[in-house]
Amino acid sequence: MNIKNRKSWELPESAVTPEKNYLNRRHFLKTVGMGSGALLGASLAKGASSGFPSILNQDFNGEDLEKTPYDLIKGYNNFYEFTTDKGDVQKLANKGWQTEPWDIEIKGLVDNPLKIEVNDLIKKVGGIEQRVYRFRCVEAWSMVIPWDGFPLKKIIDLAQPKSEAKYMKFTTFYDPKNAPGQRGRSIDWPYVEGLTMDEASNELAFMATGIYGKPIPNQNGAPIRLVVPWKYGFKSIKSIVKIEFVKRRPLNTWQALQPREYGFYANVNPKVDHPRWSQASERVIGAGFFSSRKPTLMFNGYEEQVAHLYEGLDLKKNY
Repeated sequence: MNIKNRKSWELPESAVTPEKNYLNRRHFLKTVGMGSGALLGASLAKGASSGFPSILNQDFNGEDLEKTPYDLIKGYNNFYEFTTDKGDVQKLANKGWQTEPWDIEIKGLVDNPLKIEVNDLIKKVGGIEQRVYRFRCVEAWSMVIPWDGFPLKKIIDLAQPKSEAKYMKFTTFYDPKNAPGQRGRSIDWPYVEGLTMDEASNELAFMATGIYGKPIPNQNGAPIRLVVPWKYGFKSIKSIVKIEFVKRRPLNTWQALQPREYGFYANVNPKVDHPRWSQASERVIGAGFFSSRKPTLMFNGYEEQVAHLYEGLDLKKNY
């Protein structure tokens, strides 16, 4: 009798999508009429898609996780640079805003600063892989997303940070002409986020350039974004143009805007409620509004991989 030792962050088999509905990459490509050869050809024409088709990393294959359908992932998201209305994000992010070509600058306390186009960066770090991660929004909804990209640690290795570097600061684009949300003054644009060096070096921290084996859509953070699966979604900054290695902890956008509601760490913690709602449970997108609520997991189910990063830290005060 074979007994499978399930990882702490995996869901039970009862939560798995039925085989006929399972939206893996091969099924998806067949559905939209694209084989891997066609996808690779498209990748040559669209910059940030370099490296497709990606190879699934079996250590993060999410085999017991129910994947969120592609259309829901690209159609239900926040991107305040364009609008606060989820229903209009997709339309506005694809109306005149260009993400090809796209340069990203890596600088600060490093031995190897550089400014590089995203496609060249992907080649430099050795291509991309696919990982299936839980995604939990601070608004108490969740998805499971097959991301394509590469570990953030590869950028760290490429930049060679100095010993004084204690944090990584990420900055998104600023283009109010094409991003109407940036014309308002309610947020101090451009959007900024940050991680400790230990967090950034963790095996889970990921730079995404695609979803479901396809280039990442504009509204999901094209052409390159951060994915930190044990933290609330706002921490996973979209459309990055600059990464800085710094000595002092950066003041993140939402922390600056509402310090009572959003701290630096933003770790998923069901025991610490948002001041305006409970974080004890979450609504699974695509599974119905009421029947799909499930308990929120500590660190979004990745406690085994990341709890050691916060030893000695009061996670109720350092939220």
